[in-house]
Amino acid sequence: MLQSALLSTRKHLYGLFHYNPMMLGLESLPDPTDTWEIIETIGKGTYGKVYKVTNKRDGSLAAVKILDPVSDMDEEIEAEYNILQFLPNHPNVVKFYGMFYKADHCVGGQLWLVLELCNGGSVTELVKGLLRCGQRLDEAMISYILYGALLGLQHLHNNRIIHRDVKGNNILLTTEGGVKLVDFGVSAQLTSTRLRRNTSVGTPFWMAPEVIACEQQYDSSYDARCDVWSLGITAIELGDGDPPLFDMHPVKTLFKIPRNPPPTLLHPEKWCEEFNHFISQCLIKDFERRPSVTHLLDHPFIKGVHGKVLFLQKQLAKVLQDQKHQNPVAKTRHERMHTRRPYHVEDAEKYCLEDDLVNLEVLDEDTIIHQLQKRYADLLIYTYVGDILIALNPFQNLSIYSPQFSRLYHGVKRASNPPHIFASADAAYQCMVTLSKDQCIVISGESGSGKTESAHLIVQHLTFLGKANNQTLREKILQVNSLVEAFGNSCTAINDNSSRFGKYLEMMFTPTGVVMGARISEYLLEKSRVIKQAAREKNFHIFYYIYAGLHHQKKLSDFRLPEEKPPRYIADETGRVMHDITSKESYRRQFEAIQHCFRIIGFTDKEVHSVYRILAGILNIGNIEFAAISSQHQTDKSEVPNAEALQNAASVLCISPEELQEALTSHCVVTRGETIIRANTVDRAADVRDAMSKALYGRLFSWIVNRINTLLQPDENICSAGGGMNVGILDIFGFENFQRNSFEQLCINIANEQIQYYFNQHVFALEQMEYQNEGIDAVPVEYEDNRPLLDMFLQKPLGLLALLDEESRFPQATDQTLVDKFEDNLRCKYFWRPKGVELCFGIQHYAGKVLYDASGVLEKNRDTLPADVVVVLRTSENKLLQQLFSIPLTKTGNLAQTRARITVASSSLPPHFSAGKAKVDTLEVIRHPEETTNMKRQTVASYFRYSLMDLLSKMVVGQPHFVRCIKPNDDREALQFSRERVLAQLRSTGILETVSIRRQGYSHRILFEEFVKRYYYLAFTAHQTPLASKESCVAILEKSRLDHWVLGKTKVFLKYYHVEQLNLLLREVIGRVVVLQAYTKGWLGARRYKRVREKREKGAIAIQS
Repeated sequence: MLQSALLSTRKHLYGLFHYNPMMLGLESLPDPTDTWEIIETIGKGTYGKVYKVTNKRDGSLAAVKILDPVSDMDEEIEAEYNILQFLPNHPNVVKFYGMFYKADHCVGGQLWLVLELCNGGSVTELVKGLLRCGQRLDEAMISYILYGALLGLQHLHNNRIIHRDVKGNNILLTTEGGVKLVDFGVSAQLTSTRLRRNTSVGTPFWMAPEVIACEQQYDSSYDARCDVWSLGITAIELGDGDPPLFDMHPVKTLFKIPRNPPPTLLHPEKWCEEFNHFISQCLIKDFERRPSVTHLLDHPFIKGVHGKVLFLQKQLAKVLQDQKHQNPVAKTRHERMHTRRPYHVEDAEKYCLEDDLVNLEVLDEDTIIHQLQKRYADLLIYTYVGDILIALNPFQNLSIYSPQFSRLYHGVKRASNPPHIFASADAAYQCMVTLSKDQCIVISGESGSGKTESAHLIVQHLTFLGKANNQTLREKILQVNSLVEAFGNSCTAINDNSSRFGKYLEMMFTPTGVVMGARISEYLLEKSRVIKQAAREKNFHIFYYIYAGLHHQKKLSDFRLPEEKPPRYIADETGRVMHDITSKESYRRQFEAIQHCFRIIGFTDKEVHSVYRILAGILNIGNIEFAAISSQHQTDKSEVPNAEALQNAASVLCISPEELQEALTSHCVVTRGETIIRANTVDRAADVRDAMSKALYGRLFSWIVNRINTLLQPDENICSAGGGMNVGILDIFGFENFQRNSFEQLCINIANEQIQYYFNQHVFALEQMEYQNEGIDAVPVEYEDNRPLLDMFLQKPLGLLALLDEESRFPQATDQTLVDKFEDNLRCKYFWRPKGVELCFGIQHYAGKVLYDASGVLEKNRDTLPADVVVVLRTSENKLLQQLFSIPLTKTGNLAQTRARITVASSSLPPHFSAGKAKVDTLEVIRHPEETTNMKRQTVASYFRYSLMDLLSKMVVGQPHFVRCIKPNDDREALQFSRERVLAQLRSTGILETVSIRRQGYSHRILFEEFVKRYYYLAFTAHQTPLASKESCVAILEKSRLDHWVLGKTKVFLKYYHVEQLNLLLREVIGRVVVLQAYTKGWLGARRYKRVREKREKGAIAIQS
């Protein structure tokens, strides 16, 4: 239906031209890179960015509007192309240099529309800049600009073209003071048989009454004089800086313009009579009486320009030059409206902001995106889709998370307050308490969309709702996220606080809803970030925090860290790392915050000191260098030329420097029972060094998580007494697509595929399956099922991860053989190999195409840690370090949970170490090194597979609640809303389909027996025992005054809002029961007391007698 409507609209638009418009054959257009070279960004247009370009042949300059990738709204671009190509050159119309197409089969092509460069900007920017400086455009200058615009419009009208979007932003200026009309995307060309149009199109504030009328009155039409009205509004804009009604909602202006008298300047008395009269002539509401462009060129206000054109042009050029030295003014963009999108006057009421998209009368992409954009502009960042929450990242701090807001979202009906992340937390909490069932809150979205902050806020509100009797416990739980993020998050190219691990936080409650503890499960820490980061990215936060903190405390030398040159693992290409660390107050404050977290959660000072030593040891290990030793018999041996770095690392880690050097520069091989020591090459030694650093950090992170779990575990007496329930919060790394994507991005994106599949199953698949099983007549909702893609990744033996593990077992395998194996076995539409790039492969994910670089993937998957290194680290006098390499790893690659704590830790730097002096547990030495490493060929891919299984096993136990985080722009700018980026995320996550199924469907399906057991109090007395039958269910539903429910063969089918209503009613009934019980217990207690007192009195009398 929608497709046919779009098709008919497209045909209608093509009919606007008197010739057959060309259908854009993109591949036939020339490549722009042969002729044009981009110099700089000028700004953003309606559908893409605008750049300054230079002609490679003659050096001339131009402007190019780039659509990247080519969008589905290219009808306007094609219309503009056809008009510009057909229109003869004119000094007041922007010149057209051609259209080009830059193909890119991986990410989508770019369409280049190359036009004359107008360096002076728009007249809107000019006027706003002057007003900002307390000046205004003088009338002579205004008349000159209007004169140029009239000449341009006359040229268009003479060629039977109506512009239909005349406004200040579409009148550009050259640095020489020239005036140019631009943007013909919604223009229409008249024919000899059709001199009028009836399509309602334009930008609301500038639209003529007759154009607006066409939307409701189908016999209405207009001619080229609609441009005259728009020019009159533009004249007011030149005087006042804004069009009339600019502070009103665009759709409301469509009501006002036809009904209000013609607008005037804000202060007509401050302007000459001719200017006021010119505006009044342009704004005659009856367009049949309105003068044409040709007539207006003879108006006294315009005729004053005659003979002064060159003088005024030079004056305007000087004003533009002067404005360059002023601060630039933010460009105000007003979106235009037309019948290709549903901005209809008759439907204007639907643009009243809806808290729940399910309530919209019209369900399509444009309606939803408009709602979200308008809400975002008003800082309403949360929106419901039924029981699912959409959260737009505001990229700024908002004052809506205080305790006052927490009290608002506590056990109230959802519709009582605006959408909020606290409402989602409250819904999960109330369901847990009412239904006595575990809950799971799944937070998903791209990297940088605000997932981590959303998780913070949910934990904050759950601790408020849980009202822990122990205030210290509440404080501990609130500190957990900050601590693990310091160790598990880092700055990436698109997110300053990007999660580089998956986190599932389970908050544990008593049956009455009191929080009693918490537990964290961590998955797939990106250990490779410790040793190397991509350009413009950083290492984990904690390295910078500890460096800044120790520098401030003047303790760097205690940890053998350099004062001037940064350690290799945190150095970057800018060379400013040390300056930032030592000068940025934020790093030092974060260090103090982390110390506070450790203390509040319950870590001992010795444990914290040991953690700092291990972190310092990692940084010192990274500084160890290797050089080749040439000899007569062997040339591939290596040595450590910078002995100081080796000594520093060994000293901080409390191990022998000689043994450390031996472990790095050689390795043991057992052949026929004989142990042979072989030297490592320089490259192998460097690999062992980096593997050691990664293992140290990964195990330290696991130990911190395990220690947190030990310190936050609930009291065993409380657990055994009541059984308790959980609310789990999933905060996992978001979908990523960088310029270079490697093994880490592959794992992250597969995990996101699994979360999307989980969402699809709960929202679409399971619901529609139950409709069939229960005989419910429901319209099926189509959705994008990513199960085949997950099978391509996870199935055995020919899934991508299985193939990766298989290839990792072959010593002679290379990254090239791996990619070849992928190509031979993964023959499906989701996998492809780009031409001309050997070590790359592409995947079509649910969120878009991603190109992966296979360089180093095999080695990353093997993640080998030599046993020699483990043996050396076990000899450390640092008890924590001993533990890290004595505790076995789980199937997910993390340290197994133990209850051990550090009892002894080195408090000073020992001068020397030897193997004989090391105090190590006998049991820990006996355990073979392979038991605590992955020498048994346990790969990262196998850890990843088990991690997904473990995560899903936790999630499926609870009732899910979904929070969809959306990134409104890629520039991390507040109040900037990119329709294309938001729309792409809504499409990939299936939000439009979700709106449909939440409106039409029944998200809650409850067995008759469970339904009656849960809600029988609502219709029956405590003495009645109703049967688990349809009749009992109907009685409960009717007594609750619900409608739009359906009964299946064995289940009650309810809308998403029904359960909330039933739970609220049940809480009221139970509340009354509790009060009655309290009165009853009081009465019984009083009666019991009276009897005891009477008995005592009788006894006293008997004794006295």
